[in-house]
Amino acid sequence: MEFEGQREGEEVIYVFRRHFLTAIKGILWLVLVAGLGVIPMVLWPDNGQMFFVWLIFFGVGILGALYSWLLWYFSFYVVTNQRLRQTRQKGLFNKSVVDLELSKIMNMSYGVHGVFATMFDYGAILIQTEAGDLMLSMVSHPETVYNELENTWHDKN
Repeated sequence: MEFEGQREGEEVIYVFRRHFLTAIKGILWLVLVAGLGVIPMVLWPDNGQMFFVWLIFFGVGILGALYSWLLWYFSFYVVTNQRLRQTRQKGLFNKSVVDLELSKIMNMSYGVHGVFATMFDYGAILIQTEAGDLMLSMVSHPETVYNELENTWHDKN
């Protein structure tokens, strides 16, 4: 894999994302809006046009779910032999990128807190640097990601 801003001689070691549950708002939006679209069909069951009203509601729900999925899909982390890059899509036209040199990392830890986090295997990874802390929240398979980060960090130092 190659990414925008990749340096010469820089190799991608690992790519990971936040847990898919971060996109659950879109699915809930779809269910809610499609459910609201059923109300006119129940109130006026003899009016065949109410199905098209429901289709409009459903379409709006699909757009919301698609928006939530796009935010999840275009937010990711790249671990290279030189750095950790966090790319977060915060809106259709709002993206932020944070680069952290592996040599700047002082310590790392991870945690899985709660029943849902344990059931769905997500957690947080805390990376401590001289400049401050970087919290990677809602990471899928945090133990695997942590171990991969640890190995890359130790290989670099």
